[in-house]
Amino acid sequence: MTALATHDLQQTPELHTDLDRDLSTPTLRSAFSHFPSGVAALAGVANGAKEGLVASSFTVGVSLEPALVSFAVQNTSRTWPRLKQAERIGISILGEDHTDVCRQLASKEGDRFAGLDIRSTDEGAIFLDGAALWLDTTVYSELPAGDHTMVLLEVHGVHDHSAEHEPIVFHRSAFRNLRTAEGNQ
Repeated sequence: MTALATHDLQQTPELHTDLDRDLSTPTLRSAFSHFPSGVAALAGVANGAKEGLVASSFTVGVSLEPALVSFAVQNTSRTWPRLKQAERIGISILGEDHTDVCRQLASKEGDRFAGLDIRSTDEGAIFLDGAALWLDTTVYSELPAGDHTMVLLEVHGVHDHSAEHEPIVFHRSAFRNLRTAEGNQ
């Protein structure tokens, strides 16, 4: 941008805005909740036990070569240190009927998999029936990111169920269903 263009922008009153400088946890959670995100269950068998967690910070298409996806996990997670020991981690992009499943898998007590319809691979990746997409992954790398860790996962296989199951999204601190208006596909 030229100096003249920069000067013009600074003189335009309608472009001036006051930003909230309060970056407290409640303020940031509220602000971040305005961006809808998919919800993924990550699950696998580690040291002979089923382990799983739910992530709304999941991102597809980080890289195509190699095929990488990512998610962020809190550094205080008690589940991730166990789950990352799994030979394979199954990712299920949760479907519109999984609202209660999200809460169950995110709970800190009890059997997170009780009563759930799951499938697993010989390598220990666990998938949930009714998901829009399954990804078979391994841990590629972990990167520190403040109070979270960014985890890159390499994809080894996919199974698309989106024709049968619409994904659920997390938006404004609530689970919501996507609905495509007829004729707008």
